[in-house]
Amino acid sequence: MTMFDKVKDLSKKRGKSLKEVASELSLGENYFYTLKKQSPKAETLNEIADYFHVSTDYLLGRTDNPAINDSEIPKEFDITDESVIINYEGKALSESEKQVILAAARALVEQREKNVEE
Repeated sequence: MTMFDKVKDLSKKRGKSLKEVASELSLGENYFYTLKKQSPKAETLNEIADYFHVSTDYLLGRTDNPAINDSEIPKEFDITDESVIINYEGKALSESEKQVILAAARALVEQREKNVEE
């Protein structure tokens, strides 16, 4: 995966377009497309990594681990996994409460996908 692909994927996960991210970083609106052919300056690379909370090594393709260091590897689980027990304030959620969370998650993902398309 190229740096452009990684930035595009990270942007999509945040529900933002490349144009929006470039604007928030005070870069030209089409800046990220230049990453298809050239590497950014070190300062810009650091700003992009800080923005997405990933390591510069991840953006440069030196590792597949986006975490800044191994102790920061985020815990990830699929909320549709029936073997996962979801707790809130120390109490397990009921099946109907899990379904409410799933419905909300589906709605968020659908909205994010619509926003990215625009």
